[in-house]
Amino acid sequence: MKYYAVVDCDNCYVSCERVFRPDLRGKPVVVLSNNDGCVVARSNEAKALGIKAGMPFFKLQQEFPDNKIAVFSSNYELYGDLTARIMAIIRQESPGYFRYSIDEAFVTLDHLDGLDIKDWGETLHKKILQRVGMPVSIGIAPNKTLAKMASHYAKHYRGYNHCCLIDTDTKRRKALSLYDIDEVWGTGRRYAEKLHKVGIANALDFASMRREEVNAMFRNINALRTWRELNGEDCVPDEVMAKKKSICVSRSFDGMVADLDTIKVHVANFAARVSEKLRKQGSSAGVVGVFVATNPFREDLLQYSNFAEHRFLTPTNALIDINRAAMACVEQVYREGYRYKRAGVIAMSIESGGAVQTNFLDFDAERFQKMKRLDEVVDRINKVNSTETIVLGAQQYKGTGKAQKWEEVIKRDYKSPNYTTRWSDIMKLK
Repeated sequence: MKYYAVVDCDNCYVSCERVFRPDLRGKPVVVLSNNDGCVVARSNEAKALGIKAGMPFFKLQQEFPDNKIAVFSSNYELYGDLTARIMAIIRQESPGYFRYSIDEAFVTLDHLDGLDIKDWGETLHKKILQRVGMPVSIGIAPNKTLAKMASHYAKHYRGYNHCCLIDTDTKRRKALSLYDIDEVWGTGRRYAEKLHKVGIANALDFASMRREEVNAMFRNINALRTWRELNGEDCVPDEVMAKKKSICVSRSFDGMVADLDTIKVHVANFAARVSEKLRKQGSSAGVVGVFVATNPFREDLLQYSNFAEHRFLTPTNALIDINRAAMACVEQVYREGYRYKRAGVIAMSIESGGAVQTNFLDFDAERFQKMKRLDEVVDRINKVNSTETIVLGAQQYKGTGKAQKWEEVIKRDYKSPNYTTRWSDIMKLK
Protein backbone atom coordinates (compact mmCIF):
# COMPACT_ATOMS: atom_id res chain seq x y z
CA MET A 1 0.00 0.00 0.00
CA LYS A 2 1.20 3.52 -0.81
CA TYR A 3 1.69 5.98 2.04
CA TYR A 4 2.64 9.63 2.27
CA ALA A 5 4.65 11.28 5.02
CA VAL A 6 4.70 14.95 5.96
CA VAL A 7 7.91 16.06 7.66
CA ASP A 8 7.37 19.39 9.40
CA CYS A 9 9.93 21.37 11.44
CA ASP A 10 8.62 22.23 14.90
CA ASN A 11 8.45 26.02 15.41
CA CYS A 12 10.97 26.30 12.60
CA TYR A 13 12.45 29.78 13.07
CA VAL A 14 12.61 29.40 16.85
CA SER A 15 14.22 25.96 16.53
CA CYS A 16 16.83 27.38 14.13
CA GLU A 17 17.79 30.01 16.70
CA ARG A 18 17.97 27.41 19.47
CA VAL A 19 20.41 25.22 17.53
CA PHE A 20 23.18 27.65 18.48
CA ARG A 21 21.53 28.85 21.69
CA PRO A 22 20.73 25.68 23.66
CA ASP A 23 20.40 27.84 26.76
CA LEU A 24 17.05 29.01 25.35
CA ARG A 25 15.44 25.59 25.38
CA GLY A 26 12.42 25.65 27.66
CA LYS A 27 12.32 29.46 27.63
CA PRO A 28 9.99 31.84 25.73
CA VAL A 29 11.44 32.84 22.34
CA VAL A 30 9.92 34.92 19.54
CA VAL A 31 11.11 35.79 16.04
CA LEU A 32 10.08 39.05 14.41
CA SER A 33 9.08 39.91 10.86
CA ASN A 34 11.11 42.10 8.54
CA ASN A 35 11.99 45.48 10.06
CA ASP A 36 11.20 43.96 13.47
CA GLY A 37 7.53 44.77 12.93
CA CYS A 38 5.59 41.94 14.54
CA VAL A 39 5.86 38.40 15.91
CA VAL A 40 5.94 35.72 13.20
CA ALA A 41 7.21 32.72 15.19
CA ARG A 42 6.79 31.68 18.83
CA SER A 43 8.12 28.93 21.01
CA ASN A 44 5.59 26.85 22.93
CA GLU A 45 6.60 28.74 26.07
CA ALA A 46 5.84 32.07 24.36
CA LYS A 47 2.46 30.75 23.24
CA ALA A 48 1.71 29.70 26.82
CA LEU A 49 2.31 33.29 27.95
CA GLY A 50 -0.44 34.42 25.59
CA ILE A 51 1.75 35.95 22.88
CA LYS A 52 -0.21 35.90 19.63
CA ALA A 53 1.11 35.48 16.11
CA GLY A 54 1.16 38.86 14.39
CA MET A 55 1.41 40.84 17.63
CA PRO A 56 3.25 44.13 16.91
CA PHE A 57 6.64 44.24 18.61
CA PHE A 58 5.88 47.47 20.47
CA LYS A 59 2.79 45.84 22.00
CA LEU A 60 4.87 42.83 23.04
CA GLN A 61 7.18 45.17 24.91
CA GLN A 62 4.23 46.95 26.53
CA GLU A 63 2.24 43.86 27.56
CA PHE A 64 5.13 41.66 28.72
CA PRO A 65 7.63 44.11 30.27
CA ASP A 66 8.71 41.82 33.11
CA ASN A 67 8.96 38.54 31.23
CA LYS A 68 12.37 37.40 30.06
CA ILE A 69 11.51 36.75 26.42
CA ALA A 70 14.33 36.11 23.95
CA VAL A 71 13.70 38.20 20.83
CA PHE A 72 15.30 37.63 17.41
CA SER A 73 15.03 39.44 14.10
CA SER A 74 14.37 37.19 11.11
CA ASN A 75 17.60 35.58 9.90
CA TYR A 76 16.50 33.96 6.65
CA GLU A 77 20.05 33.09 5.62
CA LEU A 78 20.44 30.91 8.72
CA TYR A 79 16.94 29.42 8.42
CA GLY A 80 17.44 28.64 4.74
CA ASP A 81 20.74 26.86 5.33
CA LEU A 82 19.54 24.75 8.27
CA THR A 83 16.31 23.71 6.57
CA ALA A 84 18.28 22.86 3.40
CA ARG A 85 20.35 20.44 5.52
CA ILE A 86 17.15 18.87 6.82
CA MET A 87 15.81 18.48 3.29
CA ALA A 88 19.07 16.82 2.24
CA ILE A 89 18.62 14.20 4.98
CA ILE A 90 14.98 13.64 3.98
CA ARG A 91 16.01 13.19 0.35
CA GLN A 92 18.69 10.68 1.36
CA GLU A 93 16.32 8.65 3.54
CA SER A 94 13.24 8.68 1.28
CA PRO A 95 12.17 6.86 -1.89
CA GLY A 96 10.74 10.15 -3.22
CA TYR A 97 10.02 13.60 -1.84
CA PHE A 98 9.22 17.17 -2.78
CA ARG A 99 9.64 20.30 -0.71
CA TYR A 100 6.37 22.05 0.10
CA SER A 101 7.69 25.08 2.01
CA ILE A 102 10.82 26.26 3.82
CA ASP A 103 10.10 23.93 6.75
CA GLU A 104 7.94 21.17 5.31
CA ALA A 105 8.28 18.29 2.84
CA PHE A 106 6.04 15.54 1.47
CA VAL A 107 7.56 12.06 1.18
CA THR A 108 6.18 9.26 -0.98
CA LEU A 109 6.48 5.91 0.75
CA ASP A 110 5.87 3.18 -1.81
CA HIS A 111 7.83 0.07 -2.82
CA LEU A 112 8.73 -0.40 0.85
CA ASP A 113 7.42 -3.89 1.43
CA GLY A 114 8.35 -5.22 4.83
CA LEU A 115 9.38 -1.82 6.19
CA ASP A 116 7.96 -0.69 9.52
CA ILE A 117 7.01 2.83 8.43
CA LYS A 118 6.34 4.00 11.98
CA ASP A 119 9.87 2.99 12.87
CA TRP A 120 11.12 4.70 9.70
CA GLY A 121 9.51 7.96 10.83
CA GLU A 122 10.88 7.79 14.37
CA THR A 123 14.36 6.99 13.03
CA LEU A 124 14.21 9.93 10.60
CA HIS A 125 13.31 12.26 13.45
CA LYS A 126 16.31 11.04 15.45
CA LYS A 127 18.71 11.47 12.51
CA ILE A 128 17.59 15.04 11.83
CA LEU A 129 17.79 15.94 15.53
CA GLN A 130 21.26 14.40 15.83
CA ARG A 131 22.74 15.85 12.62
CA VAL A 132 21.10 19.30 12.53
CA GLY A 133 19.76 19.84 16.05
CA MET A 134 16.22 20.58 14.82
CA PRO A 135 13.10 18.75 16.05
CA VAL A 136 10.61 17.63 13.40
CA SER A 137 7.16 16.03 13.49
CA ILE A 138 6.19 13.34 11.00
CA GLY A 139 2.69 12.33 9.95
CA ILE A 140 2.10 9.24 7.80
CA ALA A 141 -1.16 8.25 6.09
CA PRO A 142 -2.55 6.85 2.80
CA ASN A 143 -3.03 10.37 1.37
CA LYS A 144 -1.61 13.86 1.77
CA THR A 145 -4.53 15.44 3.64
CA LEU A 146 -4.55 12.74 6.30
CA ALA A 147 -0.74 12.87 6.50
CA LYS A 148 -0.97 16.61 7.27
CA MET A 149 -3.47 15.80 10.00
CA ALA A 150 -1.20 13.08 11.38
CA SER A 151 1.73 15.51 11.56
CA HIS A 152 -0.42 17.78 13.74
CA TYR A 153 -0.98 14.94 16.22
CA ALA A 154 2.72 14.01 16.10
CA LYS A 155 3.61 17.58 17.02
CA HIS A 156 1.13 18.04 19.86
CA TYR A 157 1.03 14.62 21.55
CA ARG A 158 4.24 13.20 23.02
CA GLY A 159 2.92 9.66 23.04
CA TYR A 160 3.41 9.41 19.28
CA ASN A 161 7.18 9.82 19.72
CA HIS A 162 7.29 12.50 16.97
CA CYS A 163 5.64 10.23 14.37
CA CYS A 164 1.91 9.58 14.00
CA LEU A 165 0.67 6.87 11.64
CA ILE A 166 -2.93 6.70 10.42
CA ASP A 167 -3.14 3.28 8.78
CA THR A 168 -6.58 1.93 9.67
CA ASP A 169 -10.13 3.17 9.19
CA THR A 170 -10.64 3.20 12.95
CA LYS A 171 -7.66 5.54 13.41
CA ARG A 172 -8.85 7.70 10.52
CA ARG A 173 -12.30 8.23 12.00
CA LYS A 174 -10.89 8.89 15.46
CA ALA A 175 -8.44 11.45 14.06
CA LEU A 176 -11.20 13.19 12.08
CA SER A 177 -13.52 13.39 15.07
CA LEU A 178 -10.92 15.29 17.12
CA TYR A 179 -9.85 17.68 14.34
CA ASP A 180 -11.54 21.08 13.94
CA ILE A 181 -12.78 21.77 10.42
CA ASP A 182 -10.90 25.09 10.45
CA GLU A 183 -7.60 23.19 10.69
CA VAL A 184 -8.16 20.80 7.77
CA TRP A 185 -5.59 21.29 5.03
CA GLY A 186 -7.30 22.73 1.96
CA THR A 187 -10.17 24.26 3.94
CA GLY A 188 -9.78 28.02 3.81
CA ARG A 189 -11.47 30.53 6.07
CA ARG A 190 -14.42 31.01 3.70
CA TYR A 191 -15.00 27.27 3.37
CA ALA A 192 -14.84 26.85 7.14
CA GLU A 193 -17.33 29.66 7.73
CA LYS A 194 -19.73 28.08 5.26
CA LEU A 195 -19.46 24.70 6.96
CA HIS A 196 -19.92 26.13 10.45
CA LYS A 197 -23.19 27.72 9.33
CA VAL A 198 -24.63 24.27 8.55
CA GLY A 199 -23.37 22.69 11.76
CA ILE A 200 -20.11 21.14 10.52
CA ALA A 201 -17.67 21.46 13.42
CA ASN A 202 -14.97 18.87 12.77
CA ALA A 203 -13.39 16.87 9.96
CA LEU A 204 -15.58 13.82 10.60
CA ASP A 205 -18.73 15.93 10.20
CA PHE A 206 -17.47 17.09 6.80
CA ALA A 207 -16.38 13.61 5.71
CA SER A 208 -19.84 12.28 6.64
CA MET A 209 -21.58 14.63 4.21
CA ARG A 210 -22.87 13.15 0.97
CA ARG A 211 -20.90 13.87 -2.20
CA GLU A 212 -23.93 15.63 -3.71
CA GLU A 213 -24.10 17.97 -0.71
CA VAL A 214 -20.41 18.89 -1.05
CA ASN A 215 -20.81 19.57 -4.78
CA ALA A 216 -23.92 21.68 -4.23
CA MET A 217 -22.33 23.72 -1.44
CA PHE A 218 -18.97 24.50 -3.05
CA ARG A 219 -19.00 23.64 -6.77
CA ASN A 220 -15.22 23.46 -6.46
CA ILE A 221 -12.85 20.61 -7.30
CA ASN A 222 -10.52 21.41 -4.40
CA ALA A 223 -13.28 21.13 -1.82
CA LEU A 224 -14.35 17.81 -3.31
CA ARG A 225 -10.76 16.55 -3.27
CA THR A 226 -10.47 17.43 0.42
CA TRP A 227 -13.71 15.58 1.17
CA ARG A 228 -12.55 12.52 -0.78
CA GLU A 229 -9.18 12.45 0.99
CA LEU A 230 -10.81 12.71 4.40
CA ASN A 231 -12.76 9.61 3.37
CA GLY A 232 -9.52 7.75 2.63
CA GLU A 233 -9.03 8.27 -1.12
CA ASP A 234 -5.72 9.42 -2.61
CA CYS A 235 -6.65 12.10 -5.14
CA VAL A 236 -4.56 15.28 -4.62
CA PRO A 237 -1.92 15.16 -7.38
CA ASP A 238 1.67 16.18 -6.62
CA GLU A 239 1.65 18.99 -9.16
CA VAL A 240 -1.18 20.74 -7.31
CA MET A 241 1.22 21.46 -4.45
CA ALA A 242 4.62 21.42 -6.08
CA LYS A 243 4.13 24.87 -7.60
CA LYS A 244 2.62 27.94 -6.03
CA LYS A 245 -0.48 29.48 -7.59
CA SER A 246 0.63 32.97 -6.58
CA ILE A 247 3.90 34.45 -5.37
CA CYS A 248 4.12 37.52 -3.16
CA VAL A 249 7.21 39.39 -2.00
CA SER A 250 6.55 42.26 0.37
CA ARG A 251 8.30 44.12 3.15
CA SER A 252 7.65 46.80 5.73
CA PHE A 253 10.01 49.72 5.30
CA ASP A 254 12.51 50.78 7.96
CA GLY A 255 10.68 53.94 8.88
CA MET A 256 8.26 55.85 6.67
CA VAL A 257 8.76 56.50 2.96
CA ALA A 258 7.08 59.45 1.22
CA ASP A 259 8.83 59.85 -2.15
CA LEU A 260 8.02 57.80 -5.24
CA ASP A 261 11.65 57.15 -6.23
CA THR A 262 12.47 55.33 -3.00
CA ILE A 263 9.29 53.23 -3.18
CA LYS A 264 10.13 52.31 -6.80
CA VAL A 265 13.54 51.03 -5.72
CA HIS A 266 11.96 48.81 -3.08
CA VAL A 267 9.36 47.56 -5.56
CA ALA A 268 12.10 46.85 -8.13
CA ASN A 269 13.80 44.60 -5.57
CA PHE A 270 10.50 42.84 -4.82
CA ALA A 271 9.90 42.33 -8.54
CA ALA A 272 13.36 40.83 -8.98
CA ARG A 273 12.69 38.33 -6.19
CA VAL A 274 9.31 37.42 -7.68
CA SER A 275 10.79 36.78 -11.14
CA GLU A 276 13.58 34.71 -9.59
CA LYS A 277 11.05 32.54 -7.73
CA LEU A 278 9.01 32.07 -10.89
CA ARG A 279 12.07 30.85 -12.79
CA LYS A 280 13.14 28.63 -9.92
CA GLN A 281 9.86 26.69 -10.03
CA GLY A 282 9.71 26.74 -13.83
CA SER A 283 6.63 28.97 -14.07
CA SER A 284 5.47 32.15 -15.74
CA ALA A 285 2.99 34.77 -14.52
CA GLY A 286 0.09 36.16 -16.53
CA VAL A 287 -0.54 38.97 -14.05
CA VAL A 288 1.73 41.09 -11.86
CA GLY A 289 0.28 43.37 -9.19
CA VAL A 290 1.72 45.97 -6.80
CA PHE A 291 0.24 47.22 -3.53
CA VAL A 292 1.26 50.08 -1.24
CA ALA A 293 -0.03 50.94 2.23
CA THR A 294 0.50 53.39 5.03
CA ASN A 295 0.93 52.39 8.68
CA PRO A 296 -2.49 51.46 10.17
CA PHE A 297 -1.07 51.83 13.69
CA ARG A 298 -0.30 55.51 13.13
CA GLU A 299 -3.78 56.92 13.60
CA ASP A 300 -2.29 60.42 13.67
CA LEU A 301 -1.35 60.12 9.98
CA LEU A 302 -3.45 60.06 6.83
CA GLN A 303 -4.27 56.48 5.81
CA TYR A 304 -4.14 55.11 2.26
CA SER A 305 -3.69 51.79 0.48
CA ASN A 306 -4.10 50.76 -3.12
CA PHE A 307 -3.43 47.97 -5.60
CA ALA A 308 -2.89 47.89 -9.37
CA GLU A 309 -2.14 45.03 -11.73
CA HIS A 310 -0.69 44.51 -15.20
CA ARG A 311 -1.82 41.65 -17.45
CA PHE A 312 0.64 40.16 -19.92
CA LEU A 313 -0.63 39.00 -23.28
CA THR A 314 1.94 36.23 -23.02
CA PRO A 315 2.84 35.00 -19.47
CA THR A 316 6.47 35.67 -18.53
CA ASN A 317 9.09 35.21 -15.82
CA ALA A 318 11.66 37.57 -17.39
CA LEU A 319 13.32 39.91 -14.90
CA ILE A 320 13.07 42.95 -17.16
CA ASP A 321 9.42 42.35 -18.07
CA ILE A 322 8.30 41.72 -14.48
CA ASN A 323 10.15 44.83 -13.30
CA ARG A 324 8.72 47.01 -16.08
CA ALA A 325 5.18 45.91 -15.21
CA ALA A 326 5.77 46.54 -11.50
CA MET A 327 7.09 50.05 -12.20
CA ALA A 328 3.97 50.87 -14.21
CA CYS A 329 1.77 49.60 -11.38
CA VAL A 330 3.52 51.53 -8.62
CA GLU A 331 3.16 54.73 -10.60
CA GLN A 332 -0.59 54.08 -10.78
CA VAL A 333 -1.06 53.54 -7.04
CA TYR A 334 1.32 56.16 -5.63
CA ARG A 335 -0.23 59.33 -4.24
CA GLU A 336 1.66 62.32 -2.85
CA GLY A 337 1.00 63.47 0.70
CA TYR A 338 1.16 60.06 2.37
CA ARG A 339 3.89 58.35 4.39
CA TYR A 340 4.10 54.74 3.27
CA LYS A 341 5.09 51.83 5.49
CA ARG A 342 4.70 48.79 3.25
CA ALA A 343 4.65 47.65 -0.37
CA GLY A 344 4.70 44.37 -2.25
CA VAL A 345 4.68 42.65 -5.62
CA ILE A 346 2.38 39.72 -6.39
CA ALA A 347 2.59 37.32 -9.35
CA MET A 348 -0.72 35.67 -10.27
CA SER A 349 -2.26 33.51 -13.00
CA ILE A 350 0.83 31.32 -12.82
CA GLU A 351 1.35 28.71 -15.53
CA SER A 352 3.92 26.03 -16.14
CA GLY A 353 6.83 27.54 -18.06
CA GLY A 354 6.77 24.69 -20.56
CA ALA A 355 3.08 25.12 -21.40
CA VAL A 356 2.71 28.88 -21.86
CA GLN A 357 0.12 29.94 -24.43
CA THR A 358 1.78 32.65 -26.54
CA ASN A 359 -0.12 35.55 -28.05
CA PHE A 360 0.65 36.08 -31.74
CA LEU A 361 0.01 39.84 -31.43
CA ASP A 362 2.96 40.55 -29.14
CA PHE A 363 5.11 37.40 -28.96
CA ASP A 364 8.63 37.95 -30.27
CA ALA A 365 10.45 34.60 -30.35
CA GLU A 366 13.87 36.22 -30.80
CA ARG A 367 13.37 38.57 -27.83
CA PHE A 368 11.97 35.71 -25.74
CA GLN A 369 15.15 33.66 -26.27
CA LYS A 370 17.33 36.69 -25.57
CA MET A 371 15.57 37.40 -22.25
CA LYS A 372 15.77 33.72 -21.33
CA ARG A 373 19.53 33.59 -21.91
CA LEU A 374 20.02 36.83 -19.99
CA ASP A 375 18.08 35.56 -16.97
CA GLU A 376 19.96 32.25 -17.03
CA VAL A 377 23.29 34.08 -16.87
CA VAL A 378 22.09 36.39 -14.06
CA ASP A 379 20.70 33.48 -12.03
CA ARG A 380 23.90 31.46 -12.47
CA ILE A 381 26.19 34.33 -11.41
CA ASN A 382 24.01 35.23 -8.43
CA LYS A 383 23.91 31.59 -7.34
CA VAL A 384 27.69 31.22 -7.45
CA ASN A 385 28.65 34.64 -6.08
CA SER A 386 25.71 35.22 -3.66
CA THR A 387 22.36 36.85 -4.28
CA GLU A 388 22.16 40.30 -5.85
CA THR A 389 25.67 40.22 -7.32
CA ILE A 390 24.06 41.33 -10.57
CA VAL A 391 20.93 43.49 -10.40
CA LEU A 392 18.92 45.93 -12.47
CA GLY A 393 19.82 49.60 -12.26
CA ALA A 394 16.35 50.20 -10.84
CA GLN A 395 17.32 48.19 -7.75
CA GLN A 396 19.98 50.66 -6.60
CA TYR A 397 19.26 52.76 -3.53
CA LYS A 398 19.81 56.49 -3.70
CA GLY A 399 23.22 57.74 -2.67
CA THR A 400 24.90 54.31 -2.64
CA GLY A 401 25.88 53.87 -6.26
CA LYS A 402 25.26 50.16 -5.80
CA ALA A 403 22.53 47.72 -4.92
CA GLN A 404 22.50 47.13 -1.18
CA LYS A 405 21.57 43.73 0.16
CA TRP A 406 18.38 43.41 2.17
CA GLU A 407 20.26 43.22 5.44
CA GLU A 408 21.65 46.69 4.76
CA VAL A 409 18.29 48.37 4.16
CA ILE A 410 15.87 46.65 6.55
CA LYS A 411 15.81 46.96 10.30
CA ARG A 412 17.08 43.88 12.13
CA ASP A 413 18.26 45.02 15.54
CA TYR A 414 18.04 41.55 17.10
CA LYS A 415 19.50 39.39 14.34
CA SER A 416 21.60 36.39 15.31
CA PRO A 417 24.90 35.67 13.51
CA ASN A 418 24.95 33.63 10.28
CA TYR A 419 26.78 30.81 12.01
CA THR A 420 26.76 28.35 9.10
CA THR A 421 27.25 30.54 6.02
CA ARG A 422 29.80 33.23 6.92
CA TRP A 423 33.33 32.75 8.17
CA SER A 424 33.11 36.04 10.06
CA ASP A 425 30.13 34.71 12.05
CA ILE A 426 31.45 31.25 12.83
CA MET A 427 30.95 30.32 16.46
CA LYS A 428 33.98 30.91 18.69
CA LEU A 429 34.71 28.48 21.52
CA LYS A 430 36.60 29.40 24.64
